[in-house]
Amino acid sequence: MDLARAYADLVAELGKQGVRILRKDQVWHQRAIDHLLRWVTLGGQRVYLDRYVTTIGCTIYVTPDWDARPLADRYATLRHELVHVDQFRRWGVVPMAIAYLLFPLPLGLAWCRMRLERAAYEETLRVRHALGGRRAVDDVRDHIMSQFTSGSYGWMWPFPRAVARWFDRFADELDRR
Repeated sequence: MDLARAYADLVAELGKQGVRILRKDQVWHQRAIDHLLRWVTLGGQRVYLDRYVTTIGCTIYVTPDWDARPLADRYATLRHELVHVDQFRRWGVVPMAIAYLLFPLPLGLAWCRMRLERAAYEETLRVRHALGGRRAVDDVRDHIMSQFTSGSYGWMWPFPRAVARWFDRFADELDRR
């Protein structure tokens, strides 16, 4: 795969679809969300502006270091976020926000958030597998596990064995393709 070409094509396709890419530290409501998350998670999420790319509707909010990130990471991240763009298009901004933020609970047992993120992380794993095989997938296992079970996403699914089973099954499925 010509990664530079694939990335350029993806960015161009996003533009054709009306998807905007903005730096989140330059948007007032993203800075407000950062402060709110620090408070709600009791400091469990204190790197929202600097490490997390966020999609709301047809806008992808990237980190200040976006252009310095490795090309493979930017490509995988945009593919992940495109899943969220499609989810917003399918269900609408208000229903997505309610499901993502509140259902059934805002912290701890956030089943909808877990399912929405799981679909996006599966796309991340598809990209990593295409670029580097099973080893590239296994390299992010601990990181992805922590995203589901820590304050990063508000302890959206605090069941590490269940997350591990999903991850391992999906990785095995990628190997079989």
